[in-house]
Amino acid sequence: MQRRTKLKWVGVTALSIAILFVIGSVILSNLTPKPKRLVEPVVVDYGLDDPRFARSLGGTLPHPIVEGNQIEHIEGGEAIYAAKLEAIEEAEHSITFEIFEFFGDTAAAAFADALAEAAQRGVRVHALLDYVGSMPAEEEHLERMEEAGVEVIRWREPAWYQLPRFNHRTHRKLMVVDGAIGFTGGANVTDSWLPDDDEPGYRDHHFRFTGPVVGNMQGAFVEVWLEASGELLHGDAYFPELEPRGELPMQMVSSKPREGMHRIRMMFKYAIAAAWERITISSAYFYPDPSFLEALIEAAERGVEVRILVPGDSIDYGFVRHASVNRWRPMLEAGVEIYEYQPAMYHAKLITIDDRWASVGSTNIDNRSFRINKEGNVNVYDEAFARYVRGLVEEDLDDAILYTVERWEERPWHKRLAGWVSSIAGAHY
Repeated sequence: MQRRTKLKWVGVTALSIAILFVIGSVILSNLTPKPKRLVEPVVVDYGLDDPRFARSLGGTLPHPIVEGNQIEHIEGGEAIYAAKLEAIEEAEHSITFEIFEFFGDTAAAAFADALAEAAQRGVRVHALLDYVGSMPAEEEHLERMEEAGVEVIRWREPAWYQLPRFNHRTHRKLMVVDGAIGFTGGANVTDSWLPDDDEPGYRDHHFRFTGPVVGNMQGAFVEVWLEASGELLHGDAYFPELEPRGELPMQMVSSKPREGMHRIRMMFKYAIAAAWERITISSAYFYPDPSFLEALIEAAERGVEVRILVPGDSIDYGFVRHASVNRWRPMLEAGVEIYEYQPAMYHAKLITIDDRWASVGSTNIDNRSFRINKEGNVNVYDEAFARYVRGLVEEDLDDAILYTVERWEERPWHKRLAGWVSSIAGAHY
């Protein structure tokens, strides 16, 4: 009896150790992204108007710069959803849809109905929903799509073989219709982007694209769909021959966790290093690594006007804001201007430099976007559009408050403590 009890105790102990080891390994893998590959400061002796800038990004990023594109700006959740739903209703061959957040009685219901109706009329519809971002989704909306023939995949849905990568989310907001019309920007699909009684919806900007760049937007989706499903989407339904629709040179830029270069972070640091006049950034979450902050400080110290617009008290994840603010003092002292948007949660992700180049899409200026999430942006190499994006941010600055060194110093102790505690998560958030 004693021997049996001893063997049972040994077995339970061994099993407990094994379980703790597995859990610890999963947590460590989830929380630890690959090291940053670009560690040396970027030194550039030419500006963004120099042909070397475009040639360098065209060579270092996977998708090339393509000519002949057109872009349309869409402002606010109601207009964004209306434009995308109209495109879905007019689809004839295919719809590819990749989103982080997808839920809500109004927004998600409308998209679920539209995608389902498209599938029922014979359109090939593929919906890639991030599992974490769609956890609150109503089952009836998912069932409505699946029953109609929409291929729905919940990205990184928990499974034993996926656990080490569970923290790697898709944060893209990408939709391509008939391989010819593309959408991306800051807006997810939830009721938060819609006004509610006297409350405005999240402040955001989105963009509609036509021209050859849409083929590369589609390619970015197809790559992830292949990884998620094992299915290759191909042929005219997804990649039709695209004629020029405008005059703008554009470039699709996609990134994924642990891909080594952390290419969007690298791209932004390179563009910041090439800035001569002004850097204008808006971001829903602003919490990059110290070397990225140092790049902004160096730009300000060499005379570049650096303005950053972020959410104020209305931010949905306050711990990110507190952690970020704790690190602002060196930037503020260097002359970087940081503004906090007041009327509502600010969710746009825009960057424009020297009125020469702009990048729009899903990427925040934070470690999660740079190192952990799948993200997608479109670069536009055009002076008029770069000025237009600066104008969008400047319009939003009218509803923002400048954050000063004095305000930073006067923060109460509990906000400093909250920022310090939040910063422990660091790059793992």
